[in-house]
Amino acid sequence: MLRSRFTLSIFLLSTVILALSFLPALLPRLRLLSAHISRHVSTYTPAVPQLNMATNEYSKELNIALLAVQRATLLTKSVFHSHAKGTLSKSDASPVTIGDFGAQALIIAALQHHFPDDEIVAEEEAKDLREDSQLRETVWDLVQNASLSDKAAMEQLGGTITSAEKMLDIIDKGNSKGGNKGRIWAIDPIDGTKGFLRGGQYAVCLGLMVDGDVKVGVLGCPNLPVSDSEPLTENIGADATDAEGKGVLFSAVLGQGAQSRPLTSGALAQPSSINMKPLSNISEATFCESVEAGHSSQGDAADIARKLGITKNSVRMDSQAKYGSIARGAGDLYLRLPLRGKNYVEKIWDHAAGDLIVREAGGQVTDVNGKRLDFSLGRTLQNNKGVIAAPKDVHSRVIEVVQSVLNA
Repeated sequence: MLRSRFTLSIFLLSTVILALSFLPALLPRLRLLSAHISRHVSTYTPAVPQLNMATNEYSKELNIALLAVQRATLLTKSVFHSHAKGTLSKSDASPVTIGDFGAQALIIAALQHHFPDDEIVAEEEAKDLREDSQLRETVWDLVQNASLSDKAAMEQLGGTITSAEKMLDIIDKGNSKGGNKGRIWAIDPIDGTKGFLRGGQYAVCLGLMVDGDVKVGVLGCPNLPVSDSEPLTENIGADATDAEGKGVLFSAVLGQGAQSRPLTSGALAQPSSINMKPLSNISEATFCESVEAGHSSQGDAADIARKLGITKNSVRMDSQAKYGSIARGAGDLYLRLPLRGKNYVEKIWDHAAGDLIVREAGGQVTDVNGKRLDFSLGRTLQNNKGVIAAPKDVHSRVIEVVQSVLNA
């Protein structure tokens, strides 16, 4: 045992002596290695996760869209109180107010200023204004007043309109044919014009599509409650005003969730995240539909509700305010059903912003056949029939019942 310990000690001592003999040669190499490691550690920056990088995508587009929609929505409110009877009849027999023209001019001017190469699909054209000098001057006065009401906001927004003639040219910039290539904005300056005229629900709508896919959506809804927790009531589409506590902006960016914020007359208010509420029992759902029977089959909607076990009366309201309402959980379902015997084709500006906001709030939006809305085919949704928006977990059940009723 003693001999073994002596042998081990001799071995360890020899090893130490051998290592020390190499030390002079190793020291320079160790210094170089240390310097190399130190240099790389000091300059190393952790990679930013892809998710964090995505949060900045389309931030400028969202900010400009919010400011433009807010400014245009305030213009429409001023029209309601002072010029509500100034209407026209377009070739498709839908009423047009001077608010449509003024709101479209403000939005397009801002978009052209910040994104001059983008195309724009908008509902209105300036033909009627060019032929009616009195109407043209009325709209021009509104646009000028909107520009003067909050100079700080307008300076941030940009896109000053310098004359009535320039205003007409700007309105006509919304003549893009749409499609599946490039950046295209879709504008509905007043969605739900009849609702606007009667003091009900309407929305100022703006969406950005890139290669046919909606990336940014903003809705200005001046007659909806600011509070996201206030449930929908049956009279919300017929008896709404811009009283205290009313006026909300909804927004979404693809992959970044949906938000709401109070409508203000100055800087943008702070946003709140919104989500569709869980729907464990579909029979307890609140569903929205159009006020006008000529826009959606209300009889079929009633049959669908009965088959789903829904006992509440539907909430009838105009415009994409329905999308915003279900996105924040005030309602649950939105049914826009094709009228039997009619071949109406939906317009992209009536759905682009709302479609994205609902999907980013945790919902699903399709046509009555379960197909996603296709915004890549021009100015219309020519490959889709109707619209069904619902929470993801019940959407397939709703589609099943919708098809059973429509095919009966």
